[in-house]
Amino acid sequence: MGTTRTATTHWEGSLFEGSGQVTLESSGIGTYDVNWPSRAEQANGKTSPEELIAAAHSSCFSMAFSNGLAKAGTPPTTLDTTAEVTFVPGTGITEIKLSVVGEVPGISAEDFQAAAEDAKANCPVSQALKAVPISLEAKLA
Repeated sequence: MGTTRTATTHWEGSLFEGSGQVTLESSGIGTYDVNWPSRAEQANGKTSPEELIAAAHSSCFSMAFSNGLAKAGTPPTTLDTTAEVTFVPGTGITEIKLSVVGEVPGISAEDFQAAAEDAKANCPVSQALKAVPISLEAKLA
């Protein structure tokens, strides 16, 4: 049986002058401010959709990579993953760069690279960012 995770956003005003709050509902760990300048310029203590995608991608990749390494008989001691999501106003998300440094006893550099490529291609967030159906329900209050 699958799981569903939920986040909600309350937005007030126009794109450029308005602002909102995104709440991580499923975990209950917090509500975070968002606005256009934090997305297109400097974060200034606020988050953005791209930062949230980066968080999802880096954690999903790390889980998939860890699992793949363990299944190959070389479980990692540590994996430190960074996801950089580049957003260009007027264009959208133009690049996602994953970087990982791992401590994995008994693995060659070539096998580490191959396992990383497999995790990049097959982690659920990578798959979702490729092409997952997006449904929409829209109604006026």
